Amino acid sequence: MSVLPDPATLAPQTLERATALAAPFYTAPEALAFEQAELFSRSWQLVAHVSQVAASGDHVVTDIAGVPLLVVRGDDGELRALHNVCRHRAGPLAECDGRGARSLRCRYHGWTYGLDGRLRSATEMGGAADFDPAVVRLPSVPLVVWRGLVFVSLDPVEDFATLIAQVDARLGERGFEHYAFDRRVPYEAQCNWKVYIDNYLEGYHLPHVHPGLNRLLDYRSYVVETGARHSLQYSPLADSGGIYTAGEALYVFLWPNTMLNILPGRLQTNRVVPLGIDRCRIDFDYSYAGDAGDDIQARTRDREFSDEVQHEDGAICAAVQRGLASGGYVPGRLNPKRENAVFHFHELLRSVWRERGAGVRLTR
Repeated sequence: MSVLPDPATLAPQTLERATALAAPFYTAPEALAFEQAELFSRSWQLVAHVSQVAASGDHVVTDIAGVPLLVVRGDDGELRALHNVCRHRAGPLAECDGRGARSLRCRYHGWTYGLDGRLRSATEMGGAADFDPAVVRLPSVPLVVWRGLVFVSLDPVEDFATLIAQVDARLGERGFEHYAFDRRVPYEAQCNWKVYIDNYLEGYHLPHVHPGLNRLLDYRSYVVETGARHSLQYSPLADSGGIYTAGEALYVFLWPNTMLNILPGRLQTNRVVPLGIDRCRIDFDYSYAGDAGDDIQARTRDREFSDEVQHEDGAICAAVQRGLASGGYVPGRLNPKRENAVFHFHELLRSVWRERGAGVRLTR
């Protein structure tokens, strides 16, 4: 049975009286279809570190809301985000990240494009009447580079400067332009993408789910701030004796599905990609400053510790998804002190549903 969401579940709430989102927003296929069309296709998505596309022909492939994209550095030095779909019969131009390509060649029939997306040659098309290769080019989408990170959007509902203004002010001189991308480790979680985001946005679960991480972070001093389209978690960071040096840990969430884990000498970025209503992929990217990136053992310890935390999160998120799908869950109250960023995320989601979700029915 599908029903319209109860208007009361979408009404604005106050933090002191807040309840969590209702289960159908995590379990109904119609919710994901709405989010793909009205959220992911209209928001800014993190796709790469600029060091991955530093030279002419360097490129990365990605997918946003079902649209295959290719980010490539042109011969003119410009960075472009192009549709990774041939204008002939929709074949792919690139199937993996790469370096130093001289052109973009369709894997299906060999049509070849320049790095600027213009068609250079179309094999055996001489007999096609009124066919002019000069007017054929790959569509492009908006792209910005911010502090060394590459973001793209299919149809942005707001400009990137507006989205990032408060984060810019909060981060100050921290920048990642001179960091070097090390690798991507993808994780698949058996949960709705929002379950994973909810989990990221609070430290409430640290003492219960992450014993190792809880020893590094100062739970008593854990602070969570929220802004217009972001939230930030901060904790002093103890010297781990090998994993991290003493300093501070900043965990930044950028609406709707990007996270930046800023630690001494290193940056870990997460982009949460829905694969289905109850599955998501977390693209976990590691980049390092020069001194941190030169220490192979430190990088290995960093990844091993992060892997431990990711598996702990994956297990609890899968259990939460099962609970949401059980039919017995009634939304509970949120903790105003520890779950203010979860509340902030839910309020942003509710606002999108109020503005653009009229008439969408959810399976219960």
